[in-house]
Amino acid sequence: MEQALSVPIYFVLGNHDFYGASIAAVRESVSRETVRSSRLQWLSNQGVIPLTDTTALVGHDSWADGRLGDFFTSDVLLSDYFLIEELRCGDKQQLYEKLNALGDEAAEFLGSRTREALASRRHVIVLTHVPPFQDACWHEGQISSPDYLPHFACRAVGDRLLPIMQSHPDQILTVLCGHTHSPGVARILPNLVVHTGHAQYGEPTVQNIFEL
Repeated sequence: MEQALSVPIYFVLGNHDFYGASIAAVRESVSRETVRSSRLQWLSNQGVIPLTDTTALVGHDSWADGRLGDFFTSDVLLSDYFLIEELRCGDKQQLYEKLNALGDEAAEFLGSRTREALASRRHVIVLTHVPPFQDACWHEGQISSPDYLPHFACRAVGDRLLPIMQSHPDQILTVLCGHTHSPGVARILPNLVVHTGHAQYGEPTVQNIFEL
C-alpha cells in the first residue's frame, strides 16, 4: 500500500497481526518500520492527527478485554490464546487479567488522545480494531452472544469514551472498528456513532468513504 499510494496511511493493528509472535515483539517491529517510512503512521504510537480545521484522527489497536458477556462460562477459545505469546495462559483467571490490562491500556490512550483532540476540533474520528460497545459488536446482523462478547469487545474503551462525549454534547465522535467480521452501525449517543466494518479472509475491500 505504501508503494502504491502517494498518500499518508494511518492504521492500527488487529489481533491477527500478532499471531506466531509476542505483542511486545510485533509492537517493536512496527514502530521500527514506521519510523523509516514517510507515509505509514501507526496510530498506537502517535498523537492527535489533524485532518481538517474541524476534524482530527486518533487511534489505538485495542484488545477485547473480557469484561462484556460472560467470560468465565464462555467456552469460546480464540486462536489468539494459542498463537500470541502473552495470551498463552495456564488458567482463565490469568488470561482475564491480561485481557483486562490490554483493554485498560487502550482506554487510557484513547481517552487522553480524544480529550486532547476535542480541545481544538469539533469532530474526532477514533480508529480502533475492537468494538468498544456491546451494541457495535455485530455478527451476521445480530449482536454477539454472551459467549462471544468477552472476546470481541472492549468495555474499558467504551467506558472511557462515553462520559467524554456526554460532557461534549456539541461535538462529534465517530468510531471506526472491525474485529467481528460483520458490518453494522451503532448510535451510542446523539453525538457518538460506531461503524463496524465487514471482513472476509483474503478479500480486503474499501468499507466506506468519508467526506470531511
